[in-house]
Amino acid sequence: MARPAGLRKRWLVVGLLAVLVALVAGVSLGPVSLPPGSVAAELLNLLPGVHLDSGLTEREVAIITELRLPRVVLGLLVGGLLALAGGCYQGVFRNPLADPYLLGVAAGAGLAVTAAIALGGAGRDGTLSGLPMTIPLAAFAGSLLAVTMTYVLGAAGGRRGSPAMLILAGVAVSAFLSAGQTYLLQRHADSIQPVYSWLLGRLATAGWHDVLLVLPYAAVTTVVVLLHRRELDVLAVGDDEAKSLGLHPQRTRYLLIAAASLGTAAAVSATGLIGFVGIIVPHTVRLLAGSSYRVILPMSLLFGGAFLALTDVVARTAAAPSEVPIGVVTALLGGPFFVLVLRTARRVLT
Repeated sequence: MARPAGLRKRWLVVGLLAVLVALVAGVSLGPVSLPPGSVAAELLNLLPGVHLDSGLTEREVAIITELRLPRVVLGLLVGGLLALAGGCYQGVFRNPLADPYLLGVAAGAGLAVTAAIALGGAGRDGTLSGLPMTIPLAAFAGSLLAVTMTYVLGAAGGRRGSPAMLILAGVAVSAFLSAGQTYLLQRHADSIQPVYSWLLGRLATAGWHDVLLVLPYAAVTTVVVLLHRRELDVLAVGDDEAKSLGLHPQRTRYLLIAAASLGTAAAVSATGLIGFVGIIVPHTVRLLAGSSYRVILPMSLLFGGAFLALTDVVARTAAAPSEVPIGVVTALLGGPFFVLVLRTARRVLT
């Protein structure tokens, strides 16, 4: 009994180290490269009671605290939310291919945000930084609508528990919602430029505003999902067995779907459509650390944040001085990975 606990502690340490490495790398690398040791010292200076001589100038400190650190923290939050939501959806639907992107959740949130921008006037200044608090709420409504449509359409296919039907339903719902989004953009041509850059995914921030915007939704999603991670292990054995153990399967599913959709909506509203994080990270954790959701979900939260923060470093430096949309980088990584997952899940999809 002691060995599994030790393994969990080891993976927790590895996850925290991955986050720290991503944090230092994300702040250090950019158009102006900064020494990682000095950056680490300056980050420690943000802690109460710590006063270290980093050797950085006031300008370099301002670059860290006002420009790069908010962007890296936002990447940690969004990556963690998308990976956590992907792992949660996979457990709720008992589907190894479930993901906010493939289930149409991201498309639903994207349509709602586009409607808020095009019809409400947000982003008319040419940017989508500093969005108002109503944007994540609109995205949440759109994501819930999308996941409901996907679930109902998948169940109407005659094989209620079929992962194949659910994914096909998600593709259909995504196509339908994307068509609505395209129509809105065509009718409101003045919104195309800011929305188009947002659709490709980006982590550009207006200081700490976007971080503070996402933070409360991230906290709610993380607490609800992690508190119910044991129930996901119970749901994996079937509804009848779950009921015999005193669990209410449908009520638990609805709560977890709402929590995962809230996190996805907050991530999408802040950074746009960033695909495949919810597949790459949970499956990697499952292969390395085990199949229990008590391990998958907290590790996905940590590794998802580190993954997206490091991916953003690639997006910022691969074609410097220009910047590659981070959604393009995750798609390049996620496409081959999805094919691999599809091959391993072939027996489930029959």
